[in-house]
Amino acid sequence: MQIGIVGGGGWGTALASVVAKNAAEVIMWVREEAVREEIRLQRTNANFLPGVRVPENVTPVDSFTHFSRCELIILAVPSAFVRATAQLLRQQLSHVTPIVSAAKGLEFGTNLRMSVVLSEVFGASYPLAVLSGPNIALEVGRGIPSAAVVASPDQAFATAAQRVLMTDTFRVYTNRDLIGVELGGALKNVIALAAGVVDGLGYGDNTKAALMTRGMTEIVRLGRALGAEASTFAGLSGMGDLIVTCTSAHSRNRRAGLALGQGKQLAEVQGGTPMVIEGVNTTRAAHQLALEHEIDMPITTALHDVLFNRRDPREAVMGLMTRNMKNETEESLP
Repeated sequence: MQIGIVGGGGWGTALASVVAKNAAEVIMWVREEAVREEIRLQRTNANFLPGVRVPENVTPVDSFTHFSRCELIILAVPSAFVRATAQLLRQQLSHVTPIVSAAKGLEFGTNLRMSVVLSEVFGASYPLAVLSGPNIALEVGRGIPSAAVVASPDQAFATAAQRVLMTDTFRVYTNRDLIGVELGGALKNVIALAAGVVDGLGYGDNTKAALMTRGMTEIVRLGRALGAEASTFAGLSGMGDLIVTCTSAHSRNRRAGLALGQGKQLAEVQGGTPMVIEGVNTTRAAHQLALEHEIDMPITTALHDVLFNRRDPREAVMGLMTRNMKNETEESLP
């Protein structure tokens, strides 16, 4: 079996290390020449996945012409680059090769989920699935026990992808709710940014627990409005991913929020890392979707103001704390 990985960042490299256990060869498209050469010569990717040795059967390439024999392709580039990368990939595929999207975000400008973007590029009937869950790339790459979920309306395809991805350290479940799994993976980054802000302001565990719980309410509310099943958000791609992204020291979204809470400006935070902070664009998208669907998302709105309107983070928290009194059960409904 030959598997294709699109993306040479931390997540793409971690997934390559996972599927290398089940495939004869893993072809990994890596945009940066220096990263390709480091993987080829040293079997490391120090900038994006330090301390992880890339298996010998992972071959870094610079062209999608090498993907013609792949039986499955996993797309693991930041959401901002999914459409352009998929268009390049499509030009080189001579036959239908199922694709699993491992990108977590919403497309800037259109607010579309990644599977919808891929459907527009490859066609509505193209076999697509999404992979999501509480997966810090560094831990997955190091073989620390982790779990994820692969979702597709086509159960046979989801099961096939599950077999490719599942190892003794990476447990994979299937789910038919592609919309819910995808939205859970994207929207949790909004709350993780806010959680980082809370940490940066020096607030406590009570504050973060309240934020995460009420943040999940907002995710469920918008998710249901967009066609997801509420129960999906109690699973790995919802609560599971929310927990790890809001609490892990490795979470780039939480780290970005931490810097914002400590007084740094957004441009400074984004310029200080080579990695994409998915939660920034996702916050903008979620805010716009909430307005379009008339969904109340006060945490998302407050974070949007902090990111794009330079609202003082401490004042934003106070604004949330002094909202009108609510009933928790009724507040949880769309």
